Amino acid sequence: MTDILQGPRHGCALGALQTVVAIERAIPILHAGPGCGSKLHRGLSRAGGYQGAGYAGADAMPCTNMIEKDVVFGGTDKLHKVIEGALKIMDGDLFVVLTGCTADIIGDDVASVVREFAGQATPIIHVETAGFKGDGYKGHELLLEAIIEQYLQPSDKIESGLVNVFASVPRHDPFWEGDLNELKQLLAGIGLKANILFGHNSGGLTALQSIPAAQFNLVISPYIGLNTAKLLQEKFATPFLHHPVLPVGGIETSKFLRTVAEFAGTSSPQTEEFITRQEAEFYHYIVRASDVLTEYQLNQPKRFYNINDAAYGLAFSKFLVNELGYFPLHQFITEDVPAEYQSAIRSYFQELAPGISSDITFTQDSGVIEEHIHSERHLTTPLLLGTSWEFDIARDINGLHLSVGLPVIDRLILHHTYVGYRGGLNLVEDIYSRLLAKHRE
Repeated sequence: MTDILQGPRHGCALGALQTVVAIERAIPILHAGPGCGSKLHRGLSRAGGYQGAGYAGADAMPCTNMIEKDVVFGGTDKLHKVIEGALKIMDGDLFVVLTGCTADIIGDDVASVVREFAGQATPIIHVETAGFKGDGYKGHELLLEAIIEQYLQPSDKIESGLVNVFASVPRHDPFWEGDLNELKQLLAGIGLKANILFGHNSGGLTALQSIPAAQFNLVISPYIGLNTAKLLQEKFATPFLHHPVLPVGGIETSKFLRTVAEFAGTSSPQTEEFITRQEAEFYHYIVRASDVLTEYQLNQPKRFYNINDAAYGLAFSKFLVNELGYFPLHQFITEDVPAEYQSAIRSYFQELAPGISSDITFTQDSGVIEEHIHSERHLTTPLLLGTSWEFDIARDINGLHLSVGLPVIDRLILHHTYVGYRGGLNLVEDIYSRLLAKHRE
């Protein structure tokens, strides 16, 4: 990305530090300029629903704070001292050295510095995450690649039913922790043990070490996680299932569970019973809300915009079209999607429902989004599932706005989720709670 952006969203590749923080008892060490870490914390964590610092995030992250002198003479000596000090005084199970733009531009040999500490009891790896390599999603995948290449070892035994889940990206998806926990419970319902790598009680280093022992890898995203799954297949011969739609609501969640169960070999009457029970509960509550969902005087929003990453943009579009009967206006994909995946993602949005598709625009620029929406004619109240950047746009077009993607500064997000049957109900509650509040303003 070389253009000037209005209203940036997903930071730079150094945002991978947030993925490190999401691994239990993992500690990032930044070899970067002063301020990089704190700005990324504010932009990805604080402005992502006030997610907090984690075990060793925010101001607790060790950093070399590279200055002009380090650009001229190199910063490897300073990095050595910072690593040495961090290992001595910080209580962690895994240390990850991440580089910023300055270190990568001048070509500091970070790998050789890290190798000097390789024999110590606490593992340490490194990953080049200069901002010019891409956005935070790219940094996330670079980190996973580094863990696979520098730390993981083949397993002596494959554990039947163990599944590595690659789905919501920590902090970039403000609902990541709730999403991953919901996926874990759903997979347990069809007889699988999900290896969730991030978040509370996920296992930390033990979860990472278990990756090569999995029966298969599960990628739940239009494209994020595919490179990781392919690398694991290459190194450990682990097969993978790619399910491009993050499941939200009854239809997509049931489809997801049946697809995974068939791939895993766990399809059974018990699996169908679990799905049937979950569907019955989901539609019980949808029917219970029918008075509100069909109330004419509320000026229901029947058309919608999505302004989010590809995973949630597709997930919400499927849900709104197939479960609530909404019609898509335009979808804006806000992360830096690699060119090789854009055609496939466009095709997913052409198959929202029989005869219903949506045009999409790949852009990280809030100015482009604002200009497009303002150019449209809105005869009814549109729904904007977007970010806090769209407050003013929603007001200008008398739209109904709900912050569901970075940045989110008007909501506190702890364990909320939009994934699964429960997540679909949460989304209905959130949309119509905003509608009822707007109706009474």
